[in-house]
This record gives sequence, C-alpha cells and structure tokens, in this order.
Amino acid sequence: MGRLSNKICAHRSVARDGRIICKKIDEGDNEVSPNLCRDCPAKQVSCDQLHFSLQKFCPTPIVVRYGNGHCEVWNDEPARISFLKAACAAKVVPISDPRQCAACALRTADEPTIEEIPLPRVATGGKVIAFPQRVAVAAS
Repeated sequence: MGRLSNKICAHRSVARDGRIICKKIDEGDNEVSPNLCRDCPAKQVSCDQLHFSLQKFCPTPIVVRYGNGHCEVWNDEPARISFLKAACAAKVVPISDPRQCAACALRTADEPTIEEIPLPRVATGGKVIAFPQRVAVAAS
C-alpha cells in the first residue's frame, strides 16, 4: 500500500460525476475536499500496519430568525472525519485516536533520524557555505 504521507492518498478517487470521493468513509457522505483529506487521521498516523474505516461528520446549518425579520444561516463549522474502526495489524490493538500511534516503534522505524542523514560531500577547492541546520532529504 505504501506510506500515505509520501504520495497522494490511495483511497481517494474521482466519481463519474466529478466528485472527489474517499473509499474508506463508511458512514456519512463520502465526498472529500483537499482540506478534509489533509486532516485525515490515517494520514496523520502514516503507518502501513493501520487498518481502518472512516466516518464523516457534516454540521447541520442553523437558521436564526431575529424579531426584526432578519434571518441568518449559521454554517461556520467545517466537515470533519474521524476513525469509525481502526486497529494496528502488527500489535493487534484497537485505535481510536491518531495520538495513540505517535510513539510506536513500527511507525517511526522507517523515518530517518538526523544522525542517519549523510552530509553532502564538498569538492576540494570550492566555496563551502555552512547551513544553520541539517536539512532532511526525502528518499526518492
């Protein structure tokens, strides 16, 4: 399946009518926006051992009618998604929140630490510019 954070989500596709949909949303409308997909809890966990389904919460707009005849529609809350069911296949434990996977050794094993990232080699006789900190390079 690959890591979800390194590429476009494998669960996102386009329906025949042009809507962007998520195959993992089991409860609620399965249409997603780029902002909603960016806040996906599975993307926050970013682990191949995670098996999950999602639910989408869409706020209900409220119509407020004032005594002077003025009406307002309050629809400020954005849609959000959360885990409906999620579990770690390696540890065989249920997961209810992405923070439960924050310190997992399986999730962080593939991520290089600063000590593991090699420094670039500089040819002799050239100008050397020191960077203020080491820069992490994504593996391609």
